[in-house]
Amino acid sequence: MTFMSWIVIFVYSLKEGGNVINGLLALVGISAAHLATNLFDDYIDYKTLCKNEEFIKNTVKTKCAYIKNGEASLNELLAVVIIYCSIAFVIGVILTLKCGIGVIFLALAGGIITLTYAFWSSNGLSELAVGLAFGPLLFEGVYFVMCRSLSIEVFVLSMAVGAFTVGLLYTHNLLDYDGDVCADKKTLCCRFGNKYKALRFLLVLYCFGYVMCFILAYISRNLFYVLPSLTFPFAILLYVSMQMYIRDKNFLPPIRWWNYPLDNWQKIVEDKTECFYFRLYQARNLMVWFSLLMVLAVMTH
Repeated sequence: MTFMSWIVIFVYSLKEGGNVINGLLALVGISAAHLATNLFDDYIDYKTLCKNEEFIKNTVKTKCAYIKNGEASLNELLAVVIIYCSIAFVIGVILTLKCGIGVIFLALAGGIITLTYAFWSSNGLSELAVGLAFGPLLFEGVYFVMCRSLSIEVFVLSMAVGAFTVGLLYTHNLLDYDGDVCADKKTLCCRFGNKYKALRFLLVLYCFGYVMCFILAYISRNLFYVLPSLTFPFAILLYVSMQMYIRDKNFLPPIRWWNYPLDNWQKIVEDKTECFYFRLYQARNLMVWFSLLMVLAVMTH
């Protein structure tokens, strides 16, 4: 999620004569903040929900699995979160000294989302938090440290790519639907009250991203920005695949060449979580293909 979002705006900023070193430093800081956010969310979830016997017994195997099986303790997890936050903070200080006070406001907004993400997530706002962090904040932030300015075109670009980043998170939350309901976690998916209603919103997210591509093509006068819309058939395939998963969690459709890469697939099959990860990888790969086509469009600008 971090790298593919970053590479789009990094290439865009390079085309505008942006500073390479600042862009690379931003990647390190953003990655550290992202890792801290994910792990701290797990920390809060597990610390709160480990007392819930239903959560431990009935939630999907993938949820907080590395904590439940003893691979990491809560104290170790918190220590790593602090390390990642410290790295992000140091990078923020360096970029502030290099690029000016504007970095402080962007980093402060990102820091607040990082430290409060568990609250956003438990109140059905995780998609909004990720949309802000991996959309406008990431794109405008990287563009600012590389080119020392903000841009409306960059904002629209961030909305297009951000929709597919949010789509990846939303797919994960939809796959976790039963576990989150069991744990009384009010994700956006759970608030729909029905898996099929929640699934329809996934299609809305992707359609929004494609619409942003056409708006971007219009305001930039670059028709190549419609290239990422070539991934639309794969968005439909993901939607159908999720429908099948909702009907039967044990159904795995035939794996085609376009479903790859499927990381660590043999181990996933051994763990009997292939039906879960197959859909998650579909959403991940869709986001990757969309981003790569967007990079190609940027390079033609």
